[in-house]
Amino acid sequence: METVQDVMKLIEGDGVEVIDLRFMDFPGLWQHLSVPARELTEDSFENGFGIDGSSIRGWQSINESDMLVKPVAETAFIDPFLKAKTLVLICNICDPITGEDYSRDPRNIARKATHYLKESGIAETAYFGPEAEFFIFDDIRFDQNAHEGYYHIDSKEGQWNSGRVEEPNLGYKPRYKEGYFPVPPMDSLQDLRSEMMLTLEKIGIHVEAQHHEVATGGQAEIDIQFDSLLKCADNLLKYKYVIKNTALKAGKTVTFMPKPLFNDNGSGMHVHISLWKGKSNLFAGDGYAGLSEMALFAIGGILKHAGSLLAFTNPTTNSYKRLVPGFEAPVNLAYSRRNRSAAVRIPMYSTSPKTKRLEFRCPDPSSNPYLGFSALLMAVLDGIINKTDPGEPLDKDIYDLPPEELAQVRKTPGSLREALDELKRDNEYLLRGDVFTPDVIDTWIEYKLTHEVQALDLRPHPWEFALYYDI
Repeated sequence: METVQDVMKLIEGDGVEVIDLRFMDFPGLWQHLSVPARELTEDSFENGFGIDGSSIRGWQSINESDMLVKPVAETAFIDPFLKAKTLVLICNICDPITGEDYSRDPRNIARKATHYLKESGIAETAYFGPEAEFFIFDDIRFDQNAHEGYYHIDSKEGQWNSGRVEEPNLGYKPRYKEGYFPVPPMDSLQDLRSEMMLTLEKIGIHVEAQHHEVATGGQAEIDIQFDSLLKCADNLLKYKYVIKNTALKAGKTVTFMPKPLFNDNGSGMHVHISLWKGKSNLFAGDGYAGLSEMALFAIGGILKHAGSLLAFTNPTTNSYKRLVPGFEAPVNLAYSRRNRSAAVRIPMYSTSPKTKRLEFRCPDPSSNPYLGFSALLMAVLDGIINKTDPGEPLDKDIYDLPPEELAQVRKTPGSLREALDELKRDNEYLLRGDVFTPDVIDTWIEYKLTHEVQALDLRPHPWEFALYYDI
Protein backbone atom coordinates (compact mmCIF):
# COMPACT_ATOMS: atom_id res chain seq x y z
CA MET A 1 0.00 0.00 0.00
CA GLU A 2 1.61 3.25 -1.17
CA THR A 3 -0.89 6.00 -1.96
CA VAL A 4 -4.19 7.43 -0.74
CA GLN A 5 -5.80 6.21 -3.95
CA ASP A 6 -4.53 2.67 -3.26
CA VAL A 7 -6.16 2.76 0.16
CA MET A 8 -9.48 3.98 -1.22
CA LYS A 9 -9.49 1.25 -3.89
CA LEU A 10 -8.74 -1.39 -1.23
CA ILE A 11 -11.64 -0.20 0.92
CA GLU A 12 -14.06 -0.38 -1.98
CA GLY A 13 -12.76 -3.58 -3.55
CA ASP A 14 -12.15 -5.59 -0.39
CA GLY A 15 -15.38 -4.86 1.42
CA VAL A 16 -13.78 -2.93 4.30
CA GLU A 17 -16.39 -1.94 6.90
CA VAL A 18 -14.31 -0.26 9.62
CA ILE A 19 -11.28 2.05 9.61
CA ASP A 20 -9.13 1.73 12.72
CA LEU A 21 -6.89 4.75 13.37
CA ARG A 22 -3.85 3.96 15.54
CA PHE A 23 -1.21 6.09 17.18
CA MET A 24 1.23 5.77 20.06
CA ASP A 25 1.02 7.49 23.42
CA PHE A 26 4.13 9.08 24.92
CA PRO A 27 5.34 6.15 27.07
CA GLY A 28 4.86 3.62 24.27
CA LEU A 29 1.46 1.90 24.00
CA TRP A 30 -0.69 1.81 20.86
CA GLN A 31 -4.01 3.68 21.08
CA HIS A 32 -6.88 3.64 18.60
CA LEU A 33 -10.29 4.86 17.53
CA SER A 34 -12.52 3.46 14.81
CA VAL A 35 -14.84 5.03 12.22
CA PRO A 36 -17.19 3.52 9.63
CA ALA A 37 -15.43 3.06 6.30
CA ARG A 38 -17.61 5.73 4.67
CA GLU A 39 -16.09 8.37 7.00
CA LEU A 40 -12.65 8.00 5.41
CA THR A 41 -12.26 10.14 2.30
CA GLU A 42 -9.22 11.30 0.40
CA ASP A 43 -9.48 14.59 2.30
CA SER A 44 -9.23 12.69 5.62
CA PHE A 45 -5.52 12.08 5.03
CA GLU A 46 -4.95 15.83 5.06
CA ASN A 47 -7.69 17.02 7.42
CA GLY A 48 -7.47 14.21 9.99
CA PHE A 49 -9.86 13.22 12.77
CA GLY A 50 -10.25 15.00 16.11
CA ILE A 51 -9.29 13.45 19.46
CA ASP A 52 -8.93 14.57 23.08
CA GLY A 53 -5.16 14.88 23.59
CA SER A 54 -5.49 15.52 27.34
CA SER A 55 -6.60 11.90 27.86
CA ILE A 56 -3.42 10.48 26.33
CA ARG A 57 -0.54 9.76 28.73
CA GLY A 58 2.15 12.46 28.63
CA TRP A 59 0.30 14.69 26.15
CA GLN A 60 -1.74 17.90 26.29
CA SER A 61 -3.17 19.76 29.26
CA ILE A 62 -6.97 19.92 29.64
CA ASN A 63 -7.14 23.49 28.33
CA GLU A 64 -5.31 22.57 25.09
CA SER A 65 -6.81 19.15 24.55
CA ASP A 66 -7.93 19.14 20.91
CA MET A 67 -5.61 17.25 18.56
CA LEU A 68 -5.82 15.75 15.07
CA VAL A 69 -4.86 12.23 14.02
CA LYS A 70 -3.85 12.09 10.35
CA PRO A 71 -3.75 8.63 8.75
CA VAL A 72 -0.67 7.61 6.74
CA ALA A 73 -1.60 5.69 3.59
CA GLU A 74 1.52 3.53 3.32
CA THR A 75 0.94 2.01 6.79
CA ALA A 76 -2.38 0.35 5.85
CA PHE A 77 -3.08 -3.31 6.60
CA ILE A 78 -6.14 -5.50 7.14
CA ASP A 79 -6.53 -6.46 10.80
CA PRO A 80 -6.30 -10.28 11.03
CA PHE A 81 -8.20 -10.56 14.33
CA LEU A 82 -11.30 -8.34 14.34
CA LYS A 83 -14.73 -9.70 13.38
CA ALA A 84 -15.69 -6.84 11.05
CA LYS A 85 -13.44 -6.30 8.02
CA THR A 86 -11.13 -3.62 9.43
CA LEU A 87 -8.44 -1.58 7.73
CA VAL A 88 -5.79 -0.25 10.11
CA LEU A 89 -4.01 3.03 9.43
CA ILE A 90 -1.18 4.35 11.60
CA CYS A 91 -1.51 8.09 12.17
CA ASN A 92 0.57 11.20 12.77
CA ILE A 93 -0.56 13.73 15.40
CA CYS A 94 -1.03 17.41 14.58
CA ASP A 95 -2.16 20.61 16.26
CA PRO A 96 -5.60 21.57 14.84
CA ILE A 97 -4.92 25.30 15.03
CA THR A 98 -1.36 25.64 13.72
CA GLY A 99 -1.36 22.47 11.63
CA GLU A 100 2.11 21.65 12.97
CA ASP A 101 3.23 18.14 13.84
CA TYR A 102 2.95 17.54 17.58
CA SER A 103 6.34 17.57 19.31
CA ARG A 104 5.40 14.82 21.79
CA ASP A 105 4.10 12.45 19.12
CA PRO A 106 6.70 9.67 19.17
CA ARG A 107 6.22 8.97 15.47
CA ASN A 108 6.94 12.61 14.70
CA ILE A 109 10.25 12.35 16.60
CA ALA A 110 11.20 9.35 14.43
CA ARG A 111 10.28 11.29 11.29
CA LYS A 112 12.47 14.19 12.41
CA ALA A 113 15.38 11.83 13.15
CA THR A 114 15.11 10.42 9.61
CA HIS A 115 15.06 13.94 8.19
CA TYR A 116 18.04 15.02 10.28
CA LEU A 117 20.06 12.06 9.03
CA LYS A 118 19.47 13.07 5.42
CA GLU A 119 20.12 16.76 6.11
CA SER A 120 23.42 15.90 7.83
CA GLY A 121 24.80 14.49 4.58
CA ILE A 122 26.34 11.60 6.51
CA ALA A 123 23.97 8.99 5.11
CA GLU A 124 20.64 8.62 3.36
CA THR A 125 19.13 5.72 5.27
CA ALA A 126 19.50 4.16 8.70
CA TYR A 127 18.45 0.54 8.80
CA PHE A 128 17.27 -1.03 12.06
CA GLY A 129 16.72 -4.70 12.86
CA PRO A 130 15.23 -5.50 16.30
CA GLU A 131 15.29 -8.95 17.91
CA ALA A 132 12.47 -8.73 20.43
CA GLU A 133 12.07 -11.46 23.05
CA PHE A 134 8.91 -12.10 25.06
CA PHE A 135 7.22 -14.58 27.40
CA ILE A 136 4.10 -16.61 26.67
CA PHE A 137 2.34 -17.41 29.95
CA ASP A 138 -0.83 -19.36 30.81
CA ASP A 139 -1.87 -17.20 33.75
CA ILE A 140 -0.91 -13.90 35.36
CA ARG A 141 -2.33 -12.28 38.48
CA PHE A 142 -1.03 -9.18 40.26
CA ASP A 143 -2.28 -6.52 42.64
CA GLN A 144 -0.99 -3.83 44.99
CA ASN A 145 -3.08 -2.00 47.54
CA ALA A 146 -2.82 -0.72 51.11
CA HIS A 147 -2.51 -4.14 52.77
CA GLU A 148 -1.11 -6.52 50.13
CA GLY A 149 1.10 -6.69 47.09
CA TYR A 150 1.83 -9.73 44.96
CA TYR A 151 2.17 -11.22 41.49
CA HIS A 152 1.63 -14.79 40.40
CA ILE A 153 2.82 -16.16 37.04
CA ASP A 154 2.09 -19.61 35.71
CA SER A 155 3.12 -21.55 32.64
CA LYS A 156 2.68 -25.19 31.72
CA GLU A 157 6.28 -24.95 30.51
CA GLY A 158 7.57 -23.59 33.81
CA GLN A 159 10.26 -25.70 35.46
CA TRP A 160 8.62 -24.85 38.79
CA ASN A 161 5.70 -27.07 37.72
CA SER A 162 7.80 -30.20 37.21
CA GLY A 163 6.24 -31.74 40.34
CA ARG A 164 2.70 -30.40 39.98
CA VAL A 165 -0.25 -32.79 39.71
CA GLU A 166 -1.57 -32.20 36.20
CA GLU A 167 -3.38 -35.50 35.60
CA PRO A 168 -1.14 -36.28 33.86
CA ASN A 169 2.03 -34.20 34.19
CA LEU A 170 4.05 -35.30 31.15
CA GLY A 171 7.29 -33.55 32.07
CA TYR A 172 9.03 -31.83 29.16
CA LYS A 173 9.42 -28.52 30.96
CA PRO A 174 12.55 -26.55 29.94
CA ARG A 175 15.08 -26.31 32.76
CA TYR A 176 16.13 -22.86 33.97
CA LYS A 177 18.45 -21.25 31.39
CA GLU A 178 18.12 -24.30 29.09
CA GLY A 179 15.21 -23.27 26.87
CA TYR A 180 17.31 -22.39 23.84
CA PHE A 181 16.40 -24.46 20.76
CA PRO A 182 14.94 -27.74 22.17
CA VAL A 183 12.59 -29.51 19.73
CA PRO A 184 9.04 -30.54 20.65
CA PRO A 185 7.74 -31.92 22.93
CA MET A 186 10.07 -29.90 25.19
CA ASP A 187 9.24 -26.88 23.04
CA SER A 188 5.46 -26.92 23.46
CA LEU A 189 4.93 -23.53 21.78
CA GLN A 190 6.18 -24.28 18.27
CA ASP A 191 2.73 -24.25 16.66
CA LEU A 192 1.71 -21.04 18.41
CA ARG A 193 4.91 -19.22 17.39
CA SER A 194 4.46 -20.47 13.82
CA GLU A 195 0.94 -19.05 13.80
CA MET A 196 2.34 -15.73 15.03
CA MET A 197 5.03 -15.83 12.33
CA LEU A 198 2.60 -16.63 9.50
CA THR A 199 0.13 -13.96 10.65
CA LEU A 200 2.93 -11.39 10.61
CA GLU A 201 3.78 -12.48 7.07
CA LYS A 202 0.13 -12.08 6.02
CA ILE A 203 0.11 -8.41 7.04
CA GLY A 204 3.34 -7.72 5.17
CA ILE A 205 6.02 -8.13 7.83
CA HIS A 206 8.96 -10.23 6.66
CA VAL A 207 9.96 -12.71 9.38
CA GLU A 208 13.48 -14.16 9.43
CA ALA A 209 13.15 -16.79 12.17
CA GLN A 210 11.19 -17.89 15.24
CA HIS A 211 12.40 -20.02 18.13
CA HIS A 212 12.18 -20.78 21.83
CA GLU A 213 14.47 -18.63 23.96
CA VAL A 214 16.73 -19.44 26.91
CA ALA A 215 14.41 -19.07 29.90
CA THR A 216 11.90 -21.59 31.16
CA GLY A 217 8.21 -20.69 31.30
CA GLY A 218 7.66 -19.95 27.61
CA GLN A 219 10.29 -17.42 26.54
CA ALA A 220 10.28 -16.84 22.78
CA GLU A 221 11.81 -14.78 20.01
CA ILE A 222 10.56 -13.91 16.52
CA ASP A 223 12.97 -11.89 14.38
CA ILE A 224 11.69 -9.51 11.71
CA GLN A 225 13.67 -8.21 8.76
CA PHE A 226 15.49 -4.90 9.05
CA ASP A 227 13.96 -1.76 7.58
CA SER A 228 14.36 2.01 7.68
CA LEU A 229 13.88 3.65 11.08
CA LEU A 230 10.25 4.76 10.70
CA LYS A 231 9.05 1.61 8.93
CA CYS A 232 10.85 -0.62 11.43
CA ALA A 233 9.23 1.19 14.37
CA ASP A 234 5.81 0.89 12.70
CA ASN A 235 6.46 -2.80 12.10
CA LEU A 236 7.44 -3.39 15.72
CA LEU A 237 4.05 -2.07 16.85
CA LYS A 238 2.30 -4.39 14.38
CA TYR A 239 4.55 -7.19 15.68
CA LYS A 240 3.51 -6.70 19.30
CA TYR A 241 -0.13 -6.44 18.30
CA VAL A 242 -0.06 -9.69 16.32
CA ILE A 243 1.85 -11.63 18.96
CA LYS A 244 -0.40 -10.56 21.84
CA ASN A 245 -3.63 -11.23 19.96
CA THR A 246 -2.49 -14.57 18.52
CA ALA A 247 -1.65 -15.69 22.07
CA LEU A 248 -5.02 -14.42 23.33
CA LYS A 249 -6.83 -16.55 20.72
CA ALA A 250 -5.01 -19.58 22.12
CA GLY A 251 -6.00 -18.71 25.71
CA LYS A 252 -2.51 -17.51 26.60
CA THR A 253 -0.99 -14.15 27.51
CA VAL A 254 2.17 -12.46 26.26
CA THR A 255 4.38 -9.93 28.04
CA PHE A 256 7.26 -7.88 26.70
CA MET A 257 8.21 -6.96 30.28
CA PRO A 258 12.02 -7.35 30.45
CA LYS A 259 12.31 -9.40 33.65
CA PRO A 260 9.11 -11.16 34.73
CA LEU A 261 10.87 -14.24 36.20
CA PHE A 262 13.33 -14.13 39.08
CA ASN A 263 16.60 -15.99 38.60
CA ASP A 264 16.25 -16.76 34.89
CA ASN A 265 17.04 -14.84 31.73
CA GLY A 266 15.08 -11.68 30.93
CA SER A 267 13.79 -10.47 27.57
CA GLY A 268 16.06 -8.20 25.59
CA MET A 269 15.70 -6.55 22.21
CA HIS A 270 19.08 -6.48 20.50
CA VAL A 271 18.99 -3.75 17.85
CA HIS A 272 21.06 -3.94 14.66
CA ILE A 273 21.90 -0.68 12.90
CA SER A 274 23.74 0.34 9.74
CA LEU A 275 23.97 3.54 7.68
CA TRP A 276 23.71 3.57 3.88
CA LYS A 277 24.14 5.90 0.92
CA GLY A 278 22.43 4.48 -2.12
CA LYS A 279 23.61 0.87 -2.37
CA SER A 280 26.72 1.44 -0.24
CA ASN A 281 26.88 0.22 3.35
CA LEU A 282 28.86 2.95 5.10
CA PHE A 283 29.69 0.67 8.04
CA ALA A 284 31.65 -1.81 5.90
CA GLY A 285 35.42 -1.30 5.67
CA ASP A 286 38.83 -2.79 6.27
CA GLY A 287 39.15 -1.94 9.96
CA TYR A 288 38.47 -4.02 13.06
CA ALA A 289 35.93 -6.81 12.34
CA GLY A 290 35.47 -5.49 8.80
CA LEU A 291 34.19 -2.12 9.97
CA SER A 292 34.76 1.31 8.46
CA GLU A 293 36.19 4.21 10.42
CA MET A 294 32.68 5.68 10.43
CA ALA A 295 31.30 2.57 12.10
CA LEU A 296 33.96 2.74 14.82
CA PHE A 297 33.08 6.38 15.48
CA ALA A 298 29.41 5.30 15.65
CA ILE A 299 30.34 2.77 18.34
CA GLY A 300 32.15 5.56 20.16
CA GLY A 301 28.94 7.62 20.14
CA ILE A 302 26.85 4.74 21.48
CA LEU A 303 29.28 3.98 24.30
CA LYS A 304 29.78 7.65 25.18
CA HIS A 305 26.05 8.33 25.50
CA ALA A 306 24.93 4.89 26.70
CA GLY A 307 23.86 6.15 30.13
CA SER A 308 21.35 8.66 28.78
CA LEU A 309 20.48 6.51 25.77
CA LEU A 310 19.21 3.77 28.08
CA ALA A 311 16.60 6.16 29.47
CA PHE A 312 14.81 5.56 26.14
CA THR A 313 15.97 2.07 25.12
CA ASN A 314 15.50 0.60 28.63
CA PRO A 315 12.73 2.84 29.95
CA THR A 316 11.18 0.88 32.83
CA THR A 317 12.19 0.17 36.40
CA ASN A 318 11.96 -3.52 35.49
CA SER A 319 14.52 -3.01 32.67
CA TYR A 320 17.33 -2.80 35.21
CA LYS A 321 16.42 -6.11 36.82
CA ARG A 322 17.42 -7.62 33.47
CA LEU A 323 20.66 -5.62 33.24
CA VAL A 324 22.51 -7.60 35.90
CA PRO A 325 25.50 -9.94 35.57
CA GLY A 326 24.97 -13.65 35.03
CA PHE A 327 21.95 -13.70 32.70
CA GLU A 328 23.56 -12.92 29.31
CA ALA A 329 22.68 -9.22 29.69
CA PRO A 330 25.34 -6.72 28.57
CA VAL A 331 26.04 -4.61 31.66
CA ASN A 332 29.56 -3.67 30.52
CA LEU A 333 29.96 -0.81 28.06
CA ALA A 334 32.43 -2.29 25.60
CA TYR A 335 32.45 -3.52 22.01
CA SER A 336 33.61 -6.73 20.41
CA ARG A 337 33.16 -9.05 17.46
CA ARG A 338 31.26 -12.23 18.32
CA ASN A 339 31.46 -11.61 22.10
CA ARG A 340 27.84 -11.52 23.25
CA SER A 341 28.71 -10.12 26.66
CA ALA A 342 29.66 -6.75 25.11
CA ALA A 343 27.13 -3.90 24.88
CA VAL A 344 28.00 -3.46 21.21
CA ARG A 345 28.68 -6.56 19.15
CA ILE A 346 29.76 -6.84 15.51
CA PRO A 347 27.99 -9.92 14.12
CA MET A 348 30.31 -12.13 12.06
CA TYR A 349 27.82 -14.51 10.43
CA SER A 350 28.86 -13.28 6.98
CA THR A 351 31.87 -11.52 5.48
CA SER A 352 29.75 -9.70 2.89
CA PRO A 353 30.00 -5.88 3.14
CA LYS A 354 26.22 -5.71 2.71
CA THR A 355 25.66 -7.43 6.06
CA LYS A 356 28.10 -5.36 8.10
CA ARG A 357 26.31 -3.72 11.02
CA LEU A 358 26.45 -2.94 14.72
CA GLU A 359 24.35 -4.75 17.29
CA PHE A 360 23.44 -2.74 20.37
CA ARG A 361 22.53 -5.40 22.92
CA CYS A 362 21.31 -3.31 25.86
CA PRO A 363 17.77 -2.38 24.69
CA ASP A 364 14.69 -4.30 25.75
CA PRO A 365 11.21 -4.61 24.21
CA SER A 366 9.52 -2.35 26.76
CA SER A 367 10.95 0.62 24.86
CA ASN A 368 8.93 2.93 22.65
CA PRO A 369 10.57 2.07 19.30
CA TYR A 370 10.10 5.54 17.80
CA LEU A 371 11.97 7.11 20.70
CA GLY A 372 14.49 4.30 21.25
CA PHE A 373 15.54 4.01 17.59
CA SER A 374 15.70 7.81 17.21
CA ALA A 375 17.87 8.21 20.32
CA LEU A 376 20.18 5.42 19.12
CA LEU A 377 20.54 7.07 15.71
CA MET A 378 21.34 10.43 17.34
CA ALA A 379 24.07 8.82 19.48
CA VAL A 380 25.53 7.17 16.36
CA LEU A 381 25.54 10.45 14.43
CA ASP A 382 27.08 12.32 17.36
CA GLY A 383 29.91 9.80 17.45
CA ILE A 384 30.49 10.21 13.70
CA ILE A 385 30.33 14.00 13.76
CA ASN A 386 32.77 14.24 16.69
CA LYS A 387 34.93 11.29 15.56
CA THR A 388 34.53 9.69 18.97
CA ASP A 389 37.18 7.05 19.65
CA PRO A 390 35.52 3.87 21.01
CA GLY A 391 38.79 2.68 22.57
CA GLU A 392 40.12 -0.84 22.20
CA PRO A 393 37.75 -3.77 21.63
CA LEU A 394 37.23 -6.24 24.42
CA ASP A 395 37.41 -9.71 22.89
CA LYS A 396 37.86 -11.56 26.17
CA ASP A 397 35.05 -13.11 28.18
CA ILE A 398 34.08 -10.02 30.16
CA TYR A 399 32.60 -12.03 33.01
CA ASP A 400 35.90 -13.88 33.51
CA LEU A 401 38.08 -10.76 33.65
CA PRO A 402 40.18 -10.26 36.80
CA PRO A 403 38.73 -7.60 39.11
CA GLU A 404 41.40 -5.01 38.28
CA GLU A 405 40.64 -5.27 34.53
CA LEU A 406 36.87 -5.38 35.02
CA ALA A 407 37.04 -2.21 37.11
CA GLN A 408 38.26 -0.34 34.03
CA VAL A 409 35.14 -1.24 32.02
CA ARG A 410 32.26 1.24 32.33
CA LYS A 411 28.91 -0.14 33.41
CA THR A 412 25.33 0.53 32.37
CA PRO A 413 23.17 2.49 34.82
CA GLY A 414 21.95 0.38 37.72
CA SER A 415 18.41 1.74 37.75
CA LEU A 416 15.94 3.82 35.76
CA ARG A 417 16.58 6.71 38.17
CA GLU A 418 20.29 6.63 37.29
CA ALA A 419 19.50 6.54 33.56
CA LEU A 420 17.14 9.51 33.90
CA ASP A 421 19.83 11.40 35.83
CA GLU A 422 22.21 10.66 32.95
CA LEU A 423 19.60 11.94 30.47
CA LYS A 424 19.21 15.14 32.46
CA ARG A 425 22.99 15.64 32.32
CA ASP A 426 23.65 14.41 28.77
CA ASN A 427 20.99 15.31 26.20
CA GLU A 428 22.56 17.88 23.87
CA TYR A 429 23.19 15.25 21.18
CA LEU A 430 19.43 14.49 21.12
CA LEU A 431 18.50 18.13 20.51
CA ARG A 432 20.33 18.42 17.20
CA GLY A 433 18.00 19.13 14.30
CA ASP A 434 15.14 19.67 16.76
CA VAL A 435 14.69 15.87 16.78
CA PHE A 436 14.09 15.74 20.51
CA THR A 437 12.99 19.04 22.04
CA PRO A 438 13.75 20.21 25.60
CA ASP A 439 10.02 19.83 26.30
CA VAL A 440 10.08 16.17 25.21
CA ILE A 441 13.11 15.37 27.36
CA ASP A 442 11.80 17.24 30.40
CA THR A 443 8.36 15.62 30.07
CA TRP A 444 9.91 12.16 29.68
CA ILE A 445 12.03 12.58 32.81
CA GLU A 446 9.17 14.01 34.84
CA TYR A 447 6.68 11.36 33.69
CA LYS A 448 9.04 8.46 34.38
CA LEU A 449 10.10 9.77 37.78
CA THR A 450 6.56 10.54 38.95
CA HIS A 451 4.59 7.63 37.53
CA GLU A 452 7.19 4.86 37.72
CA VAL A 453 10.34 5.48 39.81
CA GLN A 454 8.74 7.32 42.72
CA ALA A 455 5.54 5.28 42.53
CA LEU A 456 7.59 2.10 42.99
CA ASP A 457 9.67 3.67 45.77
CA LEU A 458 6.49 4.32 47.79
CA ARG A 459 5.29 0.71 47.86
CA PRO A 460 6.53 -2.08 50.15
CA HIS A 461 8.01 -5.03 48.27
CA PRO A 462 7.16 -8.67 49.14
CA TRP A 463 10.84 -9.49 49.60
CA GLU A 464 11.13 -6.73 52.19
CA PHE A 465 8.79 -8.75 54.41
CA ALA A 466 11.07 -11.79 54.04
CA LEU A 467 14.06 -9.64 54.96
CA TYR A 468 12.70 -7.40 57.68
CA TYR A 469 9.40 -8.57 59.19
CA ASP A 470 11.05 -10.12 62.24
CA ILE A 471 13.34 -7.22 63.12
